[in-house]
Amino acid sequence: MFKAFLIKYAEIGLKGKNRYLFENALCDRIAEVLKPLGLYNVYKEQGRVFVECPDNFDYEETVEAMQRVFGISSICPVVVIDDTDWEILTKGVGDYVDAMYPDKNITFKVMAKRADKNYPLTSPDICKEMGDYLLRRFPELKVDVREPEVRINVEVRKKSYVYSIVIPGPGGMPVGTNGKAMLLLSGGIDSPVAGYMISKRGVAMAAVYFHAPPYTSERAKQKVVDLAKKISGYTGKMRLYVVNFTDIQLEIYEKCPHDELTIIMRRYMMRIAERFAEKENCLGLVTGESIGQVASQTMHSLASTNEVCSMPVYRPLVAFDKKDIVDVAIKIDTYDTSIQPYEDCCTIFVAKHPVTKPNLKKIRNSELRLGEYINELVDTAIKTVEIIEIE
Repeated sequence: MFKAFLIKYAEIGLKGKNRYLFENALCDRIAEVLKPLGLYNVYKEQGRVFVECPDNFDYEETVEAMQRVFGISSICPVVVIDDTDWEILTKGVGDYVDAMYPDKNITFKVMAKRADKNYPLTSPDICKEMGDYLLRRFPELKVDVREPEVRINVEVRKKSYVYSIVIPGPGGMPVGTNGKAMLLLSGGIDSPVAGYMISKRGVAMAAVYFHAPPYTSERAKQKVVDLAKKISGYTGKMRLYVVNFTDIQLEIYEKCPHDELTIIMRRYMMRIAERFAEKENCLGLVTGESIGQVASQTMHSLASTNEVCSMPVYRPLVAFDKKDIVDVAIKIDTYDTSIQPYEDCCTIFVAKHPVTKPNLKKIRNSELRLGEYINELVDTAIKTVEIIEIE
């Protein structure tokens, strides 16, 4: 029955003279996610985006793909009526109601949008006349303008569009319209959610993962790759940097106080992540940290890791509790992958009694014990990085 979709957006409509840039980005992203499914035609028209579908397209698969496109507020499967002639339009709407609702013992309301201001009927007139026509054609119907069971939407443009199903989209802004950031991606629950949430605000994403063989296995690395693939369903193509962090961690373990291990390791991760962020023309780093969730995420600890960064560090989960984060992880289908029992380098080298209120002066003094050799190890880790292109 349906051969097209009407795509609505929300925040994009507030962008004034720059709105067309966001609309274009939204159309490009929709076309990108639908390309593997067939030859779809995506175009915009007066505050709406339309998707024309190929023959024999998979309805469920198409909707599922578009529900991963940030910037879409709702997806409406529409019947397209090629003519705006009133008799043809009313018959088309009546046929739609007849096919969609075999049981006519329902309440309804007609809602109209007249994009073509030269059309002889105003929007209120269309509602009134169309409602009258439907009542005459289907006497079982009842009008309820306050809380109808069905809202029959009619949009008159160059063609006419009829729909009554409104499928929620993910909202947000089209990916890439707000720059790019580098995500510190671990195998845990939090960081994939952080990447998803920042991308929802229109930020394109690259990612870096710190691997510590042989203390962390290839299965731990594969888990992170799998998480990156799931995130890329929302963010689009993503470059994943896999850094061999073993020698750096061992050097810190040997030379620095063990209660400061997590903070100092984290500071070197941030330094390395920032180097790759500069290479990717990123405007900031993204982490999955939440205040007080673990010892390395107290306010004092976050201040200590922030100090080594010249770029902003964005923490979208900073005020979330674990249940909030888990709920989003389940929603975006990363939770089951995240809880697979393959340890990352942070959990392997964690101290038994980590400092929760690190003193910056003491941390800096502890790092002096590492000497110039640590810089050589950092340079080696950067030069030997493995780069994985995530589709």
